[in-house]
Amino acid sequence: MKINYTTQGTCSKLIEVEVENGIVQEVHFIGGCNGNLQGISALVKGMPVEAVISRLEGIRCGGRPTSCPDQLCKALHMLEK
Repeated sequence: MKINYTTQGTCSKLIEVEVENGIVQEVHFIGGCNGNLQGISALVKGMPVEAVISRLEGIRCGGRPTSCPDQLCKALHMLEK
């Protein structure tokens, strides 16, 4: 399943996520810190959705209440529904 998730409160504006059988296949961030987000995308590729959520959910960026990794978790939660 592939979704496009519009982020809130981060520099990235959109996250494209593809998950198959509970495993993250691809993640692309539109906007944001390109190098860091490419790194996050590479690290979570091949991981179970639950593992990504358990590691990244709740991470904050500076004084913001969320971050790009946290927004990725929100997108992944949408796939669980």
